[in-house]
Amino acid sequence: MAMRTMCNTAGNGARGMDVLQSKRVAGARSNREVCRLGTWNGLRLEDQRRPGGRVLVLVAATRSRRRVGVACGVRASAVPVSNGAAIVDNTVDAALILIRHGESLWNSKNLFTGCVDVPLSEKGVNEAIEAGKRISDIPVDIIFTSALIRAQMTAMLAMTQHRRQKVPVILHNESERAKAWSRIFSTDTDDQVIPVVTAWELNERMYGELQGLNKKETADKFGQDKVREWRRSYDVPPPNGESLEMCAERAVAYFKEKVVPELDAGKNVLIAAHGNSLRSIIMYLDKLTSQEVIELELSTGIPMLYTLKKTGFHRRGSPVGPTVAGVYALTEDLARYRDQLDSKS
Repeated sequence: MAMRTMCNTAGNGARGMDVLQSKRVAGARSNREVCRLGTWNGLRLEDQRRPGGRVLVLVAATRSRRRVGVACGVRASAVPVSNGAAIVDNTVDAALILIRHGESLWNSKNLFTGCVDVPLSEKGVNEAIEAGKRISDIPVDIIFTSALIRAQMTAMLAMTQHRRQKVPVILHNESERAKAWSRIFSTDTDDQVIPVVTAWELNERMYGELQGLNKKETADKFGQDKVREWRRSYDVPPPNGESLEMCAERAVAYFKEKVVPELDAGKNVLIAAHGNSLRSIIMYLDKLTSQEVIELELSTGIPMLYTLKKTGFHRRGSPVGPTVAGVYALTEDLARYRDQLDSKS
C-alpha cells in the first residue's frame, strides 16, 4: 500500500516524505500494529497503533539490539498523530565540523594561492587523513566544500577514515542534465551516501595580483608592513583582490542561507574550506570583532567542532586543535553515537 505522510521537524517546518512502500508488522510482544512508512534522516519512520492510540516513532536498528529513537547522534520523541501529520520533537544538538584544507602544493612553495585551484601536497594529504581520524566518531550527514580542489580533497580523504564508512558523493546541480546523469537509482545505495555540496562562496579570498607570487619576495619588493596590511587587515584588499571583509560578506551569507537550515533540521554538517572563509564563519559563530578575527590563526588539517543548541553555537574544540584524536568535549548525543558505532564493531 503506497502512502504519503508529512513530517514536521523543529526549526525546519513541514517536510514532505514520499513513501514507496509501507508494510504492516504485527507487534506480538507489545500488542501493537506497526506501519513502516519509510526513512527520515537515516532513521526508519513507523506509524505504531498501540492500545493508547497512534504514535509516530523513529527507529534505529543495530546488530545487537533494536533501539528506538536513537541513530546518527539524533534522538526524537514519539508524539501523537493527528490529521495525517505528526510532530517530531527534535531536541538534539546538531554538530558542525570546520576543517581548513591540508597543505597545498603552493603552500609548500610559499606562494600566494587565493582562488588558484591548486591540489594538496603529500603533507596536505596526510593532514587530511589525520583530520578524518580525529572526527571518525562524530556523525556527518552532509558536507559543504568550496569549489577548489584542495578543500574537496580534504573532505574526501577525511571521510575515508570515518567509522561509518558512508561514501561522500558530490552533488551536480549545475544543469538538468548534470542532475539526471548523476542520479542514484538504488535506495539502499543512496542511504549509504553523504551528499557533498560545493560552493564558490566558501572559496579562499581572492588575492588579486598577488596570486602566484612568492610571499617573501613580495615582502622584499613592497615592504613587510604593506604586505602585512594586505594579508592581515580586515578591510584593506590586495591590488585587485578581496579584503577579509569582502570574503566574510559572501561566506557568512552562504553559511546562514544554506548551512544553518541543515543544522536547524538536526543534520550534522562538515565544512571543508579555507583559512579566510573559515575565519569569517568563526567570526560570526564566536561573535568576534574585526580586530579579533585578524589575529585568529587556523592550522591546516585541524578540525574544529561546534554544536548548535537553542541558545546558539557552542565551540567544543579549539582552533589550535588537540594533540591527540578524540579529545573533543562531546555532547551526550554525540557520545551516544560513538557508543552506537562501538556496538557495531
